[in-house]
Amino acid sequence: MKSTSIFALFIFQFVSSVALSAERPNIVWLISEDNSMHYLKMYDDHGVETPRIAELAQHGLIYDHAFSNAPVCSVARTTLITGCYGPRIGTQYHRKSVTVPMPEGLKMLPAYLRDAGYYTANNSKKDYNATEGKGVWDMSSKKATWRSRREGQPFFYKQSFTATHESSLHFSKQVMANEKTSTDPETVFVAPYHPDTETFRYTNARYRDRIQLVDQHIGAVVDQLKADGLLEETFIFYFGDHGGVLPRGKGYAYESGLHVPLVVRVPEKWKHLVDAELGSRQSGFVSFIDFGPTTLHLAGVKVPEQVDGRPFLGEGVKAADVNKRDTAFGYADRFDEKYDLVRTWRKGRFEYIRNYQPFNFDGLQNNYRYRMLAFQEWRELYQAGKLNDAQREFFEPRPAELLYDVEADPHEVHNLASDPEYASVLKEMRSELSLFVSGLPDLSFFPESYLAEVAFENPVEFGKKRQKQIARLVKIADLSLLPFSKAKPKLLKALEAKNPWVKYWGLIACSSFGDEAKELAPVAIELAKNDSNRLVRIRAAEFLGLIGAADPQATFRQALKETDSGIEAGLILNSLVLLRDGKPGYEFEIDKSLLQPNLLENDTVARRLEYLAD
Repeated sequence: MKSTSIFALFIFQFVSSVALSAERPNIVWLISEDNSMHYLKMYDDHGVETPRIAELAQHGLIYDHAFSNAPVCSVARTTLITGCYGPRIGTQYHRKSVTVPMPEGLKMLPAYLRDAGYYTANNSKKDYNATEGKGVWDMSSKKATWRSRREGQPFFYKQSFTATHESSLHFSKQVMANEKTSTDPETVFVAPYHPDTETFRYTNARYRDRIQLVDQHIGAVVDQLKADGLLEETFIFYFGDHGGVLPRGKGYAYESGLHVPLVVRVPEKWKHLVDAELGSRQSGFVSFIDFGPTTLHLAGVKVPEQVDGRPFLGEGVKAADVNKRDTAFGYADRFDEKYDLVRTWRKGRFEYIRNYQPFNFDGLQNNYRYRMLAFQEWRELYQAGKLNDAQREFFEPRPAELLYDVEADPHEVHNLASDPEYASVLKEMRSELSLFVSGLPDLSFFPESYLAEVAFENPVEFGKKRQKQIARLVKIADLSLLPFSKAKPKLLKALEAKNPWVKYWGLIACSSFGDEAKELAPVAIELAKNDSNRLVRIRAAEFLGLIGAADPQATFRQALKETDSGIEAGLILNSLVLLRDGKPGYEFEIDKSLLQPNLLENDTVARRLEYLAD
């Protein structure tokens, strides 16, 4: 009797699952690695033809303003799979030092499709900074396919294409001399911030060849769907996972790192779910937080309340409403061993970039990045004094604020932040971004090592409880945007605070002012010698080193000797490399024996020590 009941329950669940999944569209995500929209002809006259992607657009929609929220893969892909902003849920660092839990009550988005009867398959990259949990994928491997599902079962299928990955441009001078590209290097466009050299032209041409190869791979998947009789039952999303890999693309929060191609092919059977003319271009702003909610909504699955995104396709979603959306938020934090803190606010034709540590220049050493000959040559030309103003900026301290008219200046080389004509735009963008990061709340206003110690067991709850404190830290950071005479009394108050993170951000603001803040050096000297918090001492020494007021080496050596945190050591070494490679420059001698043995296992530490040993 008992076995009969169990069998009946199994049959009921099976039938319920089939009934639940009946008459739902299939959804496919096809993701090319490491390419922004600038390299496709359908977006940019300087791009290459991608005929198979163009075919998708003929029976679909081209999105002119689609954005990865982050310019690097693990952070971007975690945003995609969660529908949440990384700095809110603790997934903003690449590579992760700690795998954080998903927000309480939230699962990765494919799990909701699976619960609704979908077959979910991933081929095959994940690269998540959050714990995946159970029930996300039916199959995830290089052999994953929709063909493994039950007959008639709807499916969600995701595939990544690596042909355009950054590693494809890690070639030698011998390869450059001997391997010709299909694209003629003499015909390629060289961005105005790049030097126009043989190396950059060859790198551009080789990258364009790889994009055309990806186009063929995408076409092959579409052909498989057609052969299986599924093409007109399947939504196909094609997009890049973040910006392109030529220097100042991937890893950097400019349009070249964030603005991605997005084409959605709409199946005949389900075109009633799309309120737009097929073959048209859509002007509304959509970003990675929106892709998961859109997929769920197309599938008729309720979108979880905990996500940050909202659907841009599906029943009840009006194209006119989507096309009114005109803002996108971007973030860049640690990339491998290179630390930074950049936030962007794209609104209409303008992009506002807030460099919270403007002294931390873009071209600061990242070992993986500098495997590329173009990166190496760019820095060599800078050191030789052979670059123009736009080309030099990558290796020099940045303004705290950048404002670009992206329509007039698509490659972002003309900063309008100090132009009186755009003062009202700057003020509006500054205010909106400041309010946004405060309200998020943005966890990166605490150092990563502190978050790993006290926050990463439940990052969302940690942020909620400290939202007022984070808002205060944002205000301290924004003191660097005032004239120094107005900021000085507030900076002094911050440097005298009991809260270490108020002092921490006060010192970063001092470093942002540079020589203007030199009169605060005596206070910083005291902090560098005697503060109880190692990172406060380091930020004080960093400020003093940047302005040449005191030699920072003893403070750095002592802090590295004391710390038992690999994450903290990585942050300290980032500042050390900045002070060594930047101006005025210091001859640090750091032997690995100075650090506690367990720290050498930290990847960030290992990369920095490798570079320092060269």
